[in-house]
Amino acid sequence: MALSGLQIFKVLPKTNCKDCGYATCMAFALQLAAGKAELGACPHLAPEVAATLAEVSAPAVRRVEFGPASAPLVIGEDTVLYRHEKRFEHKPVLAARLDDSTSDADVGRVMRTLRDQSFERVGDVLRIGAVVVASCDAATLAERSRRVVEDTACAVILQSDDAAALRAAAEGLSGHRPLLWGAARDGFEAIAEIAVDHALPLVVKGSSLDVLAELGRRCLGMGLAQVVLDPLVATLRDALTAQVLLRRAAVRDRDKNLGFPIIASPYLLPGGALLKTVFAAVLIAKYAGIVVVDDLDPGHVLPLLALSQGLYTDPQRPMMVDEGLYPIGDPGPASPVLLTTNFSLTYYTVAGEIENSKVPAWLLVMDVEGQSVLTAWAAGKFVPEAIGPFVTRSGVAERVSRKQLIIPGYVANIRNELEEELDGWEVVVGAREAADIPRFLKTRAEAGR
Repeated sequence: MALSGLQIFKVLPKTNCKDCGYATCMAFALQLAAGKAELGACPHLAPEVAATLAEVSAPAVRRVEFGPASAPLVIGEDTVLYRHEKRFEHKPVLAARLDDSTSDADVGRVMRTLRDQSFERVGDVLRIGAVVVASCDAATLAERSRRVVEDTACAVILQSDDAAALRAAAEGLSGHRPLLWGAARDGFEAIAEIAVDHALPLVVKGSSLDVLAELGRRCLGMGLAQVVLDPLVATLRDALTAQVLLRRAAVRDRDKNLGFPIIASPYLLPGGALLKTVFAAVLIAKYAGIVVVDDLDPGHVLPLLALSQGLYTDPQRPMMVDEGLYPIGDPGPASPVLLTTNFSLTYYTVAGEIENSKVPAWLLVMDVEGQSVLTAWAAGKFVPEAIGPFVTRSGVAERVSRKQLIIPGYVANIRNELEEELDGWEVVVGAREAADIPRFLKTRAEAGR
């Protein structure tokens, strides 16, 4: 059972020292009870109290790590059903799949794709993070998993119903901490013992929540806390239902036997490639920690990675870039100066379109706490009395020979007032849409403006 804020407060030091970042111990206790504060923020807890609170304040969905120690993948650690309540913690891992039907030639193609395929979006590099190597043949499982480690930066998920094959492959991946996938009700002990012996995370699979709860209980009884649940399903409806019920059991009911992240296999559901990508998107949105796909077409992979990135950003902390003056395309003193805000999506979209124009330019990025242009303007943060001092302190005047500032077209109404704030500067109204920036800059360059 979770403790209330008052119950937590009773065991705190009650010094109101503020070392935790909160004004009082009561405030810290309330935030801890709500899952919005970290227990480690209080440096004055007695060890026995810390141990008790750690147990009751643990996230509803346990943290699971797998992959190389130098760059482990992390899933789970969630405490809420809905993103707006707090945030979703760790982006789902997109995993490719190799099985006995994959030819050696196709294995080579997959390895090249995993090595070369990446996407940069709003400052993040997005890529497939893991490979499921599935086989009941020990030699195949061991050889292909070693190849994944040697040829890619991906983590390995070993899938087999053969405990001996799993053990041999796991022993050959020392230091890379594979995730073991294959523990069903039948033969559970043999595979679970491998996880115990090598301190590895384990996937348990079952066709009902009762079976998964039983296996979760057995794992905890063996000291296995890093567990992933595989609800065996045949349709999208069953998959969605299972994942929602599992998260509710973990968060609302605090059922420790089901408080683990979920692995989803939309590639097994009936339908074509596009429909399976839609299924994967649905399961990402509803709690999957690992999503296994068998189509590496970038037209299918990128939307799933972008969806994960968007859902798993903190809604209370907008993605933003640093304020400053950014040169794009080796600009000189006569190059144009454009102004925008520091919302990451805005910055990278505008910067990308300036690059597409092939016109070297200076991009002034103003800190508006990560808001877009219109949002910041409506909030009174992207207004002449704030922009004027920013342009002055940016030092752009020392970099250019022509004091001409191009502002976003959507805030054309601030032009005259901004010119009054910026002594000696001409303010030009630019494109309304980022896609129109290349034509706007090229037209002005051709006209010598």
